[in-house]
Amino acid sequence: MSLADLQPGLKHTHSVQVDERLTVPAVSQAFTGFSDMPPVFATAFLVGFVEWTCIEALRPYLDPGQKTVGVHVDLSHSAATPVGMRVTAEVELVAVEGRRLRFKAVCRDDAEVISEGHHERYIIDADRFLARLNKKRGATA
Repeated sequence: MSLADLQPGLKHTHSVQVDERLTVPAVSQAFTGFSDMPPVFATAFLVGFVEWTCIEALRPYLDPGQKTVGVHVDLSHSAATPVGMRVTAEVELVAVEGRRLRFKAVCRDDAEVISEGHHERYIIDADRFLARLNKKRGATA
């Protein structure tokens, strides 16, 4: 497969078991304001999970040295998921505009839909991307 084969309609599904590492208090390792929140699936991890599902959907189509980066997230998080439940993300590629890719995403736990929305990714050349980052880092040194 190659980028030329990448067309709207591509679908991918991925599931994860929610454990303590994926809850809101677990976010507190980086952001302490979350430490006393309820132990439910964190929105921060939900977003990462949708991104990961999109990354896996695209993996067979990318050339060596190509990666994708997230550039836009528009997801609801409408229901809480407790530890022990499974969450499944279903993503569908709905638009390909050059290197910009738009996905529709729906996440469900064992009981109900917990998230819906869209996520956009952009195909990059990893070496050029890292070179730009190093240049940016040097500009602030």
